[in-house]
Amino acid sequence: MRGVLLPGDKRVLIETFPEPTPGVGEVVIRVKASAICRSDLSLYYGNAVVGGDRAGKVITGHEPSGVVEAVGDGVSFVRPGDRVAIHLAVGCGHCCACRAGNFHMCPTWECLGFTMDGGNAEFLRVPERNCMRIPDKMSFAAACVSTDAFGTLYSAVKKLGVNGNTTLAIFGLGPMGSAGILAAKALGARVIAIDPLEARRDFAIEMGADHVLGADPEVVKTLRDMTGGLGVDAAIDCSGNGAAQNAALDATRGFGRVAFIGEARETTIRPSDQFLRKQLTLIGSWYFGIAEYEEILRCIMSRHVPVEKLITHSFDLDDAAEAFRMFDARQTEKAIFLMP
Repeated sequence: MRGVLLPGDKRVLIETFPEPTPGVGEVVIRVKASAICRSDLSLYYGNAVVGGDRAGKVITGHEPSGVVEAVGDGVSFVRPGDRVAIHLAVGCGHCCACRAGNFHMCPTWECLGFTMDGGNAEFLRVPERNCMRIPDKMSFAAACVSTDAFGTLYSAVKKLGVNGNTTLAIFGLGPMGSAGILAAKALGARVIAIDPLEARRDFAIEMGADHVLGADPEVVKTLRDMTGGLGVDAAIDCSGNGAAQNAALDATRGFGRVAFIGEARETTIRPSDQFLRKQLTLIGSWYFGIAEYEEILRCIMSRHVPVEKLITHSFDLDDAAEAFRMFDARQTEKAIFLMP
């Protein structure tokens, strides 16, 4: 089978691998769609955010969907032919985090595409417990972006208590920020989207943002002016940029709520002025617990959330080098691989 490796230095390798066979408690998925994520670019450049020594040496892709091809001994939840999306984190299955469905918080967790073979391939082997059934009416393209992209942001807006009375500012309008618009609008919020790139602001309007702003030095003042001087009720930073993180804190009203989602190795804030005296709730939010996926699906299907609109480009695996080049150059928003 074909699979995509990202060994660093912007190299993209398409190699042939043996088709996997399922072990005890495992299933093999015939991959139908697999999305590219901004975190994949850390592999592309060779400074992986997850993975250590194995980064770049395993098949990439942590947002796949497909059809169960084969099952191993002891598998009872899924059967060949089932349509599934895949949770990216493989936990031990026994610790407190795993028993709560938070595989990504397991002390010994593995990550598809970073520390173990992922979904940018024709087949994928995962534990049965990582399979999440999808409705017959959901396309495989929609399913792959329902996980890390939409699912992560849905989990974040839920943690922030977003509802119809919330004015939410979203900083950074890449695929995650755009997914955040969809999630917040599905819950009824007023969304103000901020990004320095005009094309991304235009795309945010297509996603349903109520207002868009450039990332200029006056953005905090503008947000306060738009909210009667109080500041927004909640804010999400999807950029990982220190200036945006600080703007999110500055623009949020007292007793408001802020989530940092964009990857960042370090940042500097002013705790007393931005955080303590304002009595903000500041959270980090990363991915979602597998028990949340039923609610995520229910939101998408019952509220007709157009998650496929996040996808601007699709590629064959053989075109992986061009896919990552364009994604890196910001010539795409969410890009996916589609398999026959």
